[in-house]
Amino acid sequence: MSEKNHPWNQSMPKDQFSRMEEILSAPSPIGLEAAMTEGVLVPMLEQFIPEGWKIHRFRGNAGIVVDTMPDAPEGTLTVMAIGHADKIRMQVRSIGDDGKIWINSDSFLPTTLIGHEVTLFSENPDKPGEFRSISGGTVEALGAIHFAEPAMRDGSKGIKPTQIYLELQLSGDERKKQVESLGIRAGDPLLLDRPIRPGFGPDSFVGAYLDNGLGCFVVEEAARILAAGDALKNVRYLGAFAAYEEIGRFGSRVMAGVMKPDVIIGVDVNHDYEAAPGIGDRRYAPLKMGKGMTLAVGAIVSAGLNAIIQDACQAQEIPYQVDVCGRDTGTDAMAGVLASVDCAATSIGFPIRNMHTISESGHTADVIAAVHALVATLRRMDEQGTTSADLCSAHPRLDGIESLSHGS
Repeated sequence: MSEKNHPWNQSMPKDQFSRMEEILSAPSPIGLEAAMTEGVLVPMLEQFIPEGWKIHRFRGNAGIVVDTMPDAPEGTLTVMAIGHADKIRMQVRSIGDDGKIWINSDSFLPTTLIGHEVTLFSENPDKPGEFRSISGGTVEALGAIHFAEPAMRDGSKGIKPTQIYLELQLSGDERKKQVESLGIRAGDPLLLDRPIRPGFGPDSFVGAYLDNGLGCFVVEEAARILAAGDALKNVRYLGAFAAYEEIGRFGSRVMAGVMKPDVIIGVDVNHDYEAAPGIGDRRYAPLKMGKGMTLAVGAIVSAGLNAIIQDACQAQEIPYQVDVCGRDTGTDAMAGVLASVDCAATSIGFPIRNMHTISESGHTADVIAAVHALVATLRRMDEQGTTSADLCSAHPRLDGIESLSHGS
Protein backbone atom coordinates (compact mmCIF):
# COMPACT_ATOMS: atom_id res chain seq x y z
CA MET A 1 0.00 0.00 0.00
CA SER A 2 1.50 3.35 -1.00
CA GLU A 3 1.74 5.99 1.72
CA LYS A 4 -0.84 8.23 0.05
CA ASN A 5 -3.42 5.42 0.21
CA HIS A 6 -3.15 4.93 3.97
CA PRO A 7 -6.36 5.98 5.75
CA TRP A 8 -4.37 8.33 8.03
CA ASN A 9 -3.26 10.29 4.96
CA GLN A 10 -6.80 10.82 3.73
CA SER A 11 -9.61 13.03 4.97
CA MET A 12 -11.81 11.46 7.64
CA PRO A 13 -15.05 10.13 6.07
CA LYS A 14 -18.16 12.17 6.89
CA ASP A 15 -19.86 9.36 8.78
CA GLN A 16 -16.80 8.85 10.95
CA PHE A 17 -16.48 12.58 11.64
CA SER A 18 -20.17 12.59 12.54
CA ARG A 19 -19.59 9.85 15.13
CA MET A 20 -16.66 11.76 16.57
CA GLU A 21 -18.79 14.90 16.76
CA GLU A 22 -21.63 13.02 18.47
CA ILE A 23 -19.33 11.57 21.13
CA LEU A 24 -17.61 14.88 21.82
CA SER A 25 -20.88 16.81 22.09
CA ALA A 26 -22.39 14.60 24.82
CA PRO A 27 -23.03 16.60 28.03
CA SER A 28 -20.94 14.49 30.40
CA PRO A 29 -19.39 16.58 33.18
CA ILE A 30 -17.37 14.85 35.88
CA GLY A 31 -19.65 12.61 37.90
CA LEU A 32 -22.47 12.76 35.33
CA GLU A 33 -20.92 10.83 32.45
CA ALA A 34 -23.96 8.75 31.48
CA ALA A 35 -24.95 11.13 28.67
CA MET A 36 -21.86 9.97 26.80
CA THR A 37 -21.63 6.37 27.98
CA GLU A 38 -25.30 5.38 28.04
CA GLY A 39 -26.73 8.06 25.78
CA VAL A 40 -24.23 7.92 22.92
CA LEU A 41 -21.75 5.07 23.22
CA VAL A 42 -24.08 2.22 24.20
CA PRO A 43 -26.49 2.84 21.26
CA MET A 44 -23.49 3.26 18.97
CA LEU A 45 -21.91 0.02 20.15
CA GLU A 46 -25.17 -1.89 19.94
CA GLN A 47 -25.37 -1.08 16.24
CA PHE A 48 -22.37 -3.26 15.43
CA ILE A 49 -21.18 -5.48 18.29
CA PRO A 50 -21.55 -9.20 17.47
CA GLU A 51 -23.59 -11.62 19.51
CA GLY A 52 -21.46 -12.83 22.39
CA TRP A 53 -19.87 -9.46 23.16
CA LYS A 54 -20.95 -7.83 26.41
CA ILE A 55 -21.24 -4.34 27.87
CA HIS A 56 -20.22 -4.14 31.54
CA ARG A 57 -21.56 -1.47 33.90
CA PHE A 58 -20.54 -0.31 37.37
CA ARG A 59 -22.41 0.65 40.53
CA GLY A 60 -20.28 3.59 41.61
CA ASN A 61 -19.92 5.43 38.32
CA ALA A 62 -21.36 5.64 34.81
CA GLY A 63 -18.33 4.14 33.08
CA ILE A 64 -18.81 1.18 30.76
CA VAL A 65 -16.63 -1.52 29.19
CA VAL A 66 -17.35 -3.34 25.93
CA ASP A 67 -15.97 -6.88 26.14
CA THR A 68 -15.20 -9.01 23.06
CA MET A 69 -14.82 -12.25 25.03
CA PRO A 70 -16.76 -12.21 28.32
CA ASP A 71 -16.38 -15.99 28.67
CA ALA A 72 -12.69 -16.05 27.81
CA PRO A 73 -10.81 -19.17 28.93
CA GLU A 74 -8.51 -18.65 31.88
CA GLY A 75 -5.15 -17.39 30.72
CA THR A 76 -6.47 -15.48 27.69
CA LEU A 77 -4.50 -12.27 27.20
CA THR A 78 -6.75 -9.36 28.22
CA VAL A 79 -6.05 -5.92 26.78
CA MET A 80 -7.93 -2.90 28.12
CA ALA A 81 -7.86 0.37 26.15
CA ILE A 82 -9.24 3.33 28.11
CA GLY A 83 -10.72 6.63 27.02
CA HIS A 84 -12.39 8.80 29.63
CA ALA A 85 -15.91 10.13 29.23
CA ASP A 86 -15.82 12.88 31.86
CA LYS A 87 -15.40 16.52 30.90
CA ILE A 88 -13.97 19.37 32.92
CA ARG A 89 -16.86 21.33 34.35
CA MET A 90 -17.41 24.52 36.24
CA GLN A 91 -19.64 24.40 39.33
CA VAL A 92 -21.99 26.86 41.02
CA ARG A 93 -20.49 28.08 44.30
CA SER A 94 -23.03 30.62 45.49
CA ILE A 95 -25.68 33.10 44.34
CA GLY A 96 -25.36 36.82 45.02
CA ASP A 97 -28.15 39.26 45.85
CA ASP A 98 -27.60 40.90 42.45
CA GLY A 99 -28.30 37.61 40.65
CA LYS A 100 -24.67 36.80 39.90
CA ILE A 101 -24.07 33.06 39.99
CA TRP A 102 -20.55 32.62 41.30
CA ILE A 103 -18.81 29.58 39.84
CA ASN A 104 -15.42 27.91 40.04
CA SER A 105 -13.10 27.57 37.06
CA ASP A 106 -11.83 24.05 37.90
CA SER A 107 -9.01 23.11 35.49
CA PHE A 108 -9.62 26.02 33.14
CA LEU A 109 -7.52 29.17 33.13
CA PRO A 110 -10.05 31.79 34.27
CA THR A 111 -9.03 34.18 31.50
CA THR A 112 -9.92 31.65 28.78
CA LEU A 113 -13.52 31.43 29.99
CA ILE A 114 -14.57 35.06 29.75
CA GLY A 115 -17.46 35.77 27.42
CA HIS A 116 -18.12 32.17 26.39
CA GLU A 117 -21.57 30.65 26.37
CA VAL A 118 -22.22 27.75 28.71
CA THR A 119 -24.99 25.35 29.62
CA LEU A 120 -25.87 24.88 33.27
CA PHE A 121 -27.35 21.58 34.43
CA SER A 122 -29.58 21.94 37.47
CA GLU A 123 -31.13 19.20 39.56
CA ASN A 124 -34.85 19.56 40.12
CA PRO A 125 -35.18 20.20 43.88
CA ASP A 126 -38.64 18.62 43.84
CA LYS A 127 -37.44 15.50 42.02
CA PRO A 128 -33.89 14.59 43.11
CA GLY A 129 -31.99 12.84 40.33
CA GLU A 130 -33.88 14.69 37.59
CA PHE A 131 -31.93 17.42 35.82
CA ARG A 132 -32.84 20.38 33.62
CA SER A 133 -30.56 22.53 31.44
CA ILE A 134 -30.28 26.30 31.17
CA SER A 135 -28.53 27.72 28.11
CA GLY A 136 -27.70 31.24 26.97
CA GLY A 137 -25.66 32.32 29.96
CA THR A 138 -22.09 33.56 29.62
CA VAL A 139 -19.04 33.38 31.88
CA GLU A 140 -17.90 36.81 33.06
CA ALA A 141 -15.55 38.34 35.60
CA LEU A 142 -15.17 42.12 35.27
CA GLY A 143 -18.36 43.32 33.64
CA ALA A 144 -16.39 45.63 31.34
CA ILE A 145 -12.82 46.76 30.77
CA HIS A 146 -13.85 50.12 32.24
CA PHE A 147 -14.25 48.47 35.66
CA ALA A 148 -10.87 46.70 35.62
CA GLU A 149 -7.95 47.99 37.61
CA PRO A 150 -5.02 49.39 35.56
CA ALA A 151 -2.86 46.26 36.02
CA MET A 152 -5.55 44.14 34.38
CA ARG A 153 -6.07 46.61 31.56
CA ASP A 154 -2.40 46.59 30.59
CA GLY A 155 -2.12 42.79 30.95
CA SER A 156 0.33 42.71 33.86
CA LYS A 157 -2.25 41.13 36.15
CA GLY A 158 -4.69 38.32 35.41
CA ILE A 159 -8.18 37.30 36.42
CA LYS A 160 -8.57 35.28 39.61
CA PRO A 161 -10.74 32.16 39.85
CA THR A 162 -12.80 33.89 42.56
CA GLN A 163 -13.90 36.56 40.07
CA ILE A 164 -15.71 34.16 37.73
CA TYR A 165 -19.50 34.20 37.58
CA LEU A 166 -22.35 33.17 35.30
CA GLU A 167 -24.35 35.99 33.72
CA LEU A 168 -27.99 35.10 32.92
CA GLN A 169 -28.95 38.62 31.78
CA LEU A 170 -31.64 38.93 34.45
CA SER A 171 -33.20 42.28 35.35
CA GLY A 172 -35.79 43.60 37.77
CA ASP A 173 -36.09 43.18 41.52
CA GLU A 174 -34.99 40.30 43.73
CA ARG A 175 -32.68 38.76 41.17
CA LYS A 176 -31.34 36.26 43.67
CA LYS A 177 -34.86 34.91 44.12
CA GLN A 178 -35.25 34.81 40.34
CA VAL A 179 -32.18 32.57 40.15
CA GLU A 180 -33.23 30.39 43.04
CA SER A 181 -36.72 29.97 41.57
CA LEU A 182 -35.05 28.24 38.62
CA GLY A 183 -33.77 25.59 41.03
CA ILE A 184 -30.15 26.64 40.58
CA ARG A 185 -28.06 25.81 43.62
CA ALA A 186 -24.50 25.20 44.75
CA GLY A 187 -22.82 22.26 43.04
CA ASP A 188 -24.70 22.50 39.74
CA PRO A 189 -22.26 21.80 36.87
CA LEU A 190 -21.71 23.94 33.77
CA LEU A 191 -20.15 23.00 30.43
CA LEU A 192 -18.78 25.15 27.62
CA ASP A 193 -21.15 25.30 24.67
CA ARG A 194 -19.03 24.78 21.53
CA PRO A 195 -19.50 21.67 19.35
CA ILE A 196 -16.57 20.69 17.15
CA ARG A 197 -16.47 21.74 13.51
CA PRO A 198 -13.95 21.41 10.68
CA GLY A 199 -11.12 23.90 11.08
CA PHE A 200 -9.53 26.17 8.49
CA GLY A 201 -6.41 24.02 8.09
CA PRO A 202 -6.73 20.84 6.01
CA ASP A 203 -8.12 17.89 8.03
CA SER A 204 -8.23 19.98 11.20
CA PHE A 205 -11.12 20.39 13.60
CA VAL A 206 -11.80 22.76 16.47
CA GLY A 207 -14.15 23.00 19.44
CA ALA A 208 -14.51 22.15 23.10
CA TYR A 209 -13.81 18.92 24.96
CA LEU A 210 -11.46 17.06 22.64
CA ASP A 211 -10.17 16.04 26.07
CA ASN A 212 -11.24 13.33 26.12
CA GLY A 213 -14.07 12.48 23.82
CA LEU A 214 -11.32 11.75 21.31
CA GLY A 215 -9.99 8.92 23.48
CA CYS A 216 -13.49 7.43 23.72
CA PHE A 217 -13.88 7.77 19.96
CA VAL A 218 -10.65 5.83 19.33
CA VAL A 219 -11.67 3.03 21.73
CA GLU A 220 -15.10 2.81 20.06
CA GLU A 221 -13.75 2.90 16.49
CA ALA A 222 -11.23 0.16 17.30
CA ALA A 223 -14.11 -2.01 18.53
CA ARG A 224 -16.03 -1.22 15.33
CA ILE A 225 -13.13 -2.34 13.13
CA LEU A 226 -12.60 -5.50 15.18
CA ALA A 227 -16.30 -6.37 14.93
CA ALA A 228 -16.18 -6.04 11.14
CA GLY A 229 -13.19 -8.38 10.78
CA ASP A 230 -12.20 -11.84 11.92
CA ALA A 231 -12.84 -12.48 15.59
CA LEU A 232 -9.87 -12.28 17.93
CA LYS A 233 -9.01 -15.80 19.08
CA ASN A 234 -6.22 -15.30 21.57
CA VAL A 235 -6.85 -11.77 22.83
CA ARG A 236 -9.77 -10.38 24.82
CA TYR A 237 -10.34 -6.69 24.06
CA LEU A 238 -11.88 -4.52 26.76
CA GLY A 239 -12.89 -1.14 25.35
CA ALA A 240 -13.25 1.04 28.44
CA PHE A 241 -14.94 4.42 28.78
CA ALA A 242 -14.01 5.68 32.22
CA ALA A 243 -15.40 8.22 34.67
CA TYR A 244 -13.60 10.60 37.03
CA GLU A 245 -10.34 10.92 35.08
CA GLU A 246 -10.14 14.69 35.42
CA ILE A 247 -10.23 14.55 39.22
CA GLY A 248 -7.64 11.80 39.75
CA ARG A 249 -8.32 8.89 37.36
CA PHE A 250 -10.58 7.20 39.86
CA GLY A 251 -12.92 5.50 37.38
CA SER A 252 -10.26 3.67 35.41
CA ARG A 253 -8.58 2.33 38.54
CA VAL A 254 -11.91 0.77 39.54
CA MET A 255 -12.20 -0.83 36.10
CA ALA A 256 -8.67 -2.18 36.35
CA GLY A 257 -9.29 -3.44 39.86
CA VAL A 258 -12.50 -5.23 38.88
CA MET A 259 -11.42 -6.68 35.52
CA LYS A 260 -7.67 -7.15 36.14
CA PRO A 261 -6.38 -6.84 32.56
CA ASP A 262 -2.92 -8.01 31.51
CA VAL A 263 -2.39 -4.89 29.41
CA ILE A 264 -3.67 -1.32 29.76
CA ILE A 265 -3.42 1.25 26.98
CA GLY A 266 -4.56 4.70 28.01
CA VAL A 267 -5.89 6.77 25.09
CA ASP A 268 -5.87 10.51 25.70
CA VAL A 269 -5.05 13.85 24.15
CA ASN A 270 -1.50 15.17 24.15
CA HIS A 271 0.10 18.55 23.44
CA ASP A 272 1.40 19.97 20.19
CA TYR A 273 4.55 21.20 21.90
CA GLU A 274 6.11 22.44 18.67
CA ALA A 275 3.30 24.99 18.21
CA ALA A 276 2.88 25.93 21.88
CA PRO A 277 3.90 29.59 22.44
CA GLY A 278 6.63 30.64 24.82
CA ILE A 279 7.93 27.22 25.90
CA GLY A 280 10.86 26.70 23.53
CA ASP A 281 13.40 26.92 26.38
CA ARG A 282 11.70 23.99 28.15
CA ARG A 283 12.90 21.58 25.46
CA TYR A 284 9.78 19.43 25.33
CA ALA A 285 9.58 16.53 22.90
CA PRO A 286 8.77 18.15 19.52
CA LEU A 287 5.31 16.64 19.08
CA LYS A 288 3.45 18.07 16.10
CA MET A 289 -0.19 18.05 15.10
CA GLY A 290 -0.63 16.15 11.84
CA LYS A 291 2.48 13.97 12.25
CA GLY A 292 0.84 10.90 13.76
CA MET A 293 -0.27 9.53 17.09
CA THR A 294 1.89 9.78 20.19
CA LEU A 295 3.40 6.93 22.22
CA ALA A 296 4.53 7.51 25.80
CA VAL A 297 7.87 6.50 27.27
CA GLY A 298 8.88 6.87 30.91
CA ALA A 299 6.80 6.77 34.10
CA ILE A 300 5.23 3.28 34.44
CA VAL A 301 5.28 2.57 30.70
CA SER A 302 6.29 -0.98 29.76
CA ALA A 303 9.14 -1.01 27.24
CA GLY A 304 8.15 -4.51 26.14
CA LEU A 305 4.59 -3.41 25.35
CA ASN A 306 5.86 -0.33 23.55
CA ALA A 307 8.04 -2.57 21.39
CA ILE A 308 4.97 -4.57 20.33
CA ILE A 309 3.09 -1.38 19.44
CA GLN A 310 6.03 0.05 17.50
CA ASP A 311 6.49 -3.20 15.57
CA ALA A 312 2.78 -3.18 14.68
CA CYS A 313 2.95 0.46 13.57
CA GLN A 314 6.10 -0.02 11.52
CA ALA A 315 4.67 -3.08 9.77
CA GLN A 316 1.70 -1.01 8.57
CA GLU A 317 3.56 2.30 8.24
CA ILE A 318 1.37 3.94 10.85
CA PRO A 319 2.97 7.25 11.86
CA TYR A 320 3.77 7.76 15.52
CA GLN A 321 5.73 10.19 17.66
CA VAL A 322 7.44 9.42 20.96
CA ASP A 323 6.38 11.47 23.97
CA VAL A 324 8.50 11.71 27.11
CA CYS A 325 6.78 11.29 30.51
CA GLY A 326 8.41 11.86 33.86
CA ARG A 327 6.98 10.26 36.99
CA ASP A 328 3.39 10.14 35.74
CA THR A 329 1.80 9.63 32.32
CA GLY A 330 -1.05 11.94 33.33
CA THR A 331 -3.48 9.49 31.71
CA ASP A 332 -5.53 6.41 32.53
CA ALA A 333 -2.48 4.32 31.64
CA MET A 334 -1.72 4.60 35.36
CA ALA A 335 -4.92 2.72 36.28
CA GLY A 336 -3.18 -0.60 36.82
CA VAL A 337 -0.56 0.60 39.27
CA LEU A 338 -3.10 2.84 41.03
CA ALA A 339 -5.34 -0.21 41.49
CA SER A 340 -2.42 -2.50 42.42
CA VAL A 341 -3.03 -4.66 39.34
CA ASP A 342 0.01 -6.18 37.66
CA CYS A 343 -0.27 -5.22 34.00
CA ALA A 344 1.91 -3.94 31.18
CA ALA A 345 0.85 -0.36 30.45
CA THR A 346 1.40 2.52 28.09
CA SER A 347 -0.35 5.60 26.77
CA ILE A 348 -1.16 6.62 23.20
CA GLY A 349 -2.68 9.87 22.04
CA PHE A 350 -2.72 12.73 19.58
CA PRO A 351 -1.21 16.23 19.75
CA ILE A 352 -3.79 18.99 20.10
CA ARG A 353 -3.57 22.73 20.62
CA ASN A 354 -5.23 24.94 23.23
CA MET A 355 -5.98 22.11 25.68
CA HIS A 356 -8.60 22.91 28.34
CA THR A 357 -10.10 25.78 26.38
CA ILE A 358 -13.21 26.25 24.24
CA SER A 359 -11.05 26.15 21.10
CA GLU A 360 -9.12 22.89 21.36
CA SER A 361 -7.97 21.82 17.90
CA GLY A 362 -6.67 18.58 16.43
CA HIS A 363 -5.91 16.74 13.20
CA THR A 364 -8.04 13.87 11.96
CA ALA A 365 -5.04 11.93 10.64
CA ASP A 366 -3.53 11.69 14.13
CA VAL A 367 -6.79 10.32 15.52
CA ILE A 368 -7.16 7.80 12.69
CA ALA A 369 -3.54 6.71 13.20
CA ALA A 370 -4.28 5.99 16.87
CA VAL A 371 -7.33 3.90 15.93
CA HIS A 372 -5.37 1.78 13.46
CA ALA A 373 -2.37 1.48 15.78
CA LEU A 374 -4.61 0.06 18.50
CA VAL A 375 -6.22 -2.41 16.09
CA ALA A 376 -2.86 -3.39 14.60
CA THR A 377 -1.44 -4.05 18.07
CA LEU A 378 -4.37 -6.26 19.03
CA ARG A 379 -4.15 -8.17 15.74
CA ARG A 380 -0.40 -8.67 16.13
CA MET A 381 -0.81 -10.02 19.68
CA ASP A 382 -3.60 -12.29 18.49
CA GLU A 383 -1.68 -13.66 15.50
CA GLN A 384 1.49 -14.25 17.50
CA GLY A 385 -0.39 -15.74 20.43
CA THR A 386 1.11 -13.29 22.91
CA THR A 387 0.55 -14.43 26.49
CA SER A 388 0.83 -12.93 29.93
CA ALA A 389 4.00 -15.00 30.42
CA ASP A 390 5.47 -13.41 27.30
CA LEU A 391 4.96 -9.97 28.84
CA CYS A 392 6.68 -11.15 32.02
CA SER A 393 9.78 -11.96 30.01
CA ALA A 394 9.63 -8.95 27.67
CA HIS A 395 11.51 -6.53 29.90
CA PRO A 396 14.67 -5.36 28.08
CA ARG A 397 17.99 -5.92 29.84
CA LEU A 398 20.71 -3.32 29.52
CA ASP A 399 23.49 -5.57 30.80
CA GLY A 400 25.59 -7.35 28.19
CA ILE A 401 24.23 -5.28 25.29
CA GLU A 402 26.27 -4.11 22.32
CA SER A 403 28.22 -0.94 22.94
CA LEU A 404 28.34 1.56 20.10
CA SER A 405 31.53 3.53 19.51
CA HIS A 406 32.49 6.29 17.15
CA GLY A 407 32.75 4.96 13.62
CA SER A 408 30.92 1.72 14.34
